[in-house]
Amino acid sequence: MGAPEAFTATADIGHWIAGQPTPGTGARSQPVYNPATGAVARRVRLAEPADVAAAVAAAVAAQPAWGNTPPIRRARVMNKFLALLNEHRDTLAAMITAEHGKVFTDAQGEVARGIDIVEFACGIPQLLKGDYTDQVSTGIDNWTLRQPLGVVAGITPFNFPAMVPCWMFPVALACGNAFILKPSERDPSASLFMAQLLKDAGLPDGVFSVVQGDKVAVDALLVHPDVKAVSFVGSTPIAQYIYETGARHGKRVQALGGAKNHMVVMPDADLDQAVDALIGAGYGSAGERCMAISVAVLVGDIADRIVPKLAERARTLKIKNGMELDAEMGPIVTREARDRIEGYVATGVEEGATLVVDGRGFKAPGLEDGFWTGGTLFDHVTPAMRIYREEIFGPVLACVRVKDFAEALALVNAHEYGNGVACFTSDGGVAREFARGVEAGMVGINVPIPVPMAWHGFGGWKRSLFGDLHAYGEEGVRFYTRQKSVMQRWPASIGKGAEFVMPTAK
Repeated sequence: MGAPEAFTATADIGHWIAGQPTPGTGARSQPVYNPATGAVARRVRLAEPADVAAAVAAAVAAQPAWGNTPPIRRARVMNKFLALLNEHRDTLAAMITAEHGKVFTDAQGEVARGIDIVEFACGIPQLLKGDYTDQVSTGIDNWTLRQPLGVVAGITPFNFPAMVPCWMFPVALACGNAFILKPSERDPSASLFMAQLLKDAGLPDGVFSVVQGDKVAVDALLVHPDVKAVSFVGSTPIAQYIYETGARHGKRVQALGGAKNHMVVMPDADLDQAVDALIGAGYGSAGERCMAISVAVLVGDIADRIVPKLAERARTLKIKNGMELDAEMGPIVTREARDRIEGYVATGVEEGATLVVDGRGFKAPGLEDGFWTGGTLFDHVTPAMRIYREEIFGPVLACVRVKDFAEALALVNAHEYGNGVACFTSDGGVAREFARGVEAGMVGINVPIPVPMAWHGFGGWKRSLFGDLHAYGEEGVRFYTRQKSVMQRWPASIGKGAEFVMPTAK
């Protein structure tokens, strides 16, 4: 299938409140760029607290009826939304490429993974089933049910403008909540497109809203008393802020933070497979993924064999406009992000790492004003270096050499982040020990980017997650609902006289 025409809308991007697009009340806005050209493509309106209050008010008004709608009827709305997403999936992917810069085929994959979550949410009648125990005591039955929280919100990052929101709102809506999305202001168009599809699917007005914006909108959501829960995906400092501020205001919070994902390559690993994995996971989406591999932990003599192959591939990456279907890597999302990434490369050189491939200064032919950088490869990186400790969020792969598996596992476990990890090996015993002993939330054995499928749930450990529950899957259902336990008996089974002792089964 060929790529559709690039997204070319030039009107200002506003909010979606009470089932309608609206410019909002404020005058603030900021540019949305085409990263491949560096040109301003459109502008996004930035919400003021009054806009957030309007979205919450619409949600508060709409949620009770939606929450009381039978789950099967909510599932039918999600099924219609699923059909519309499938029908327009390439249009959505083209919007993502136009504003984020990732290659079109990668954007298609993002949309597909978001669709997986919608499919999962369509099974909500099964997922909301409670437990029932007959005769827990004489004449008494006990059962549990899960009920929606009310109004909930999601704050999502620029790197997955469709998939990450889909980690949140399909499950939240299917559970009977009203949902307010605050997407990234860098690539906001996908959010409004999905809002229109939800309306076309029959979702009642007010049940889903979009407020574009910056910290003003985020803070307004965090302190609003009618917002009962907040989901967030982004960097660790902001995740910690979201978690602490939301919790302080009595909200349930799920805040997924940053990462520094390691891939351990054992001496017995298939060399070509390991190279393919590191190149794809390190430079795919220009490294702007929380599950990107940014550290290759090379065990024993594999280092001398794999680094030259990695260098050859890094030098020949096909870096071009993402709408060209043979592109392997596109531009960086903004000029500031590009400059920050290249600043880390300079820091790595200053700290003494061996710069094997320098991606700085790359320009795509004919698109010289775009936000470009090439793939960068470092060798002989040490744990003391900033390029090892800190999340760069760009196409920079750092190679760390260790002598054996024990040192590799200790290195991974000592890092403050514990989002995703991988181990490439042909030894089943090593694989089992790694999977059981590594301190990370998502583990790949010969799988470089182990993003769980829709029914399993996504989340890291340590400073990669603030909160108790992972995103989507059954844990997502638990996050967006409250359990209620009901004990029931009827007058004929109640004995006479007051009881002053703790009730027990009789």
